[in-house]
Amino acid sequence: MGNGVTSKANERRIQLKRPVSARSLPARWILVGVLLGMASVGSLQAAKRETGFLNRRVTLNGETYRYQVYVPLEWNKGKKWPVILFLHGAGERGEDGLVQTEVGIGTAIRRHPDRFPCVVVMPQCRRGVWWADPQMEAQALKALELSLKEFKGDVNRVYLTGLSMGGYGTWSMAARNGGRFAALVPICGGVRPPRRVRSSEAASLANNAADPYLDTAERVGKTPVWIFHGGADRTVPVSESRKMNAALKDTGGNVRYTEYPEVGHNSWDKAYREARLLPWILDKRLR
Repeated sequence: MGNGVTSKANERRIQLKRPVSARSLPARWILVGVLLGMASVGSLQAAKRETGFLNRRVTLNGETYRYQVYVPLEWNKGKKWPVILFLHGAGERGEDGLVQTEVGIGTAIRRHPDRFPCVVVMPQCRRGVWWADPQMEAQALKALELSLKEFKGDVNRVYLTGLSMGGYGTWSMAARNGGRFAALVPICGGVRPPRRVRSSEAASLANNAADPYLDTAERVGKTPVWIFHGGADRTVPVSESRKMNAALKDTGGNVRYTEYPEVGHNSWDKAYREARLLPWILDKRLR
């Protein structure tokens, strides 16, 4: 027979070996465990999916270009997503990779993200050149290509839009890449640059056709186009958009035209706020 001291020690050891049940823990420790578990799950989900405005880079011919990609909150890799390529204006040229999100479609997304259930690619043009410059066009298309792969973009639902200098870029890029875009939205752009633009900047826009508007319209073909322009625009003459509208109609194109009376150069804020615009764009597909 063992003594009483030994029996009590054994009893304590047996009690220590018993598994700890949830009921025996203080409520606060159970809550801590639950919160830590939720945090771990949240961290894993965040690591798997990035949304919002994302910084990206592309290297082309030895040059590195920064660009932004907007990814909607509801994005997931379970389906293919429509993709919009946005070309900014002359005032946003540079190398910071950020300022192009602060004018035009970026502003519209921040105000009404629910209207943009799509991926939006926003490259940045360098100073001293326009989007029609071969290198600038190439880096924009490369950013589009990379975004299509990274965010599971639908190649049959790729759209092109731009404002001012980007409106010119929309026309030139669409004309040079027939059949690439399911719809176009050029805003306060044109084909012939304003006289104030330096010849060195506008050189890449040169169109030696007898009628550059007709030539551009023929190259755009049946691609659906919605043109926007301010009727009182003193920076880019509204006649540029009127001529393109007429040329597309003459060639049997699929075109809509919206002119805002008494609106100056900034017609993009009204255009991107149009509640009908995104449904119209996202309804279009190549096949």
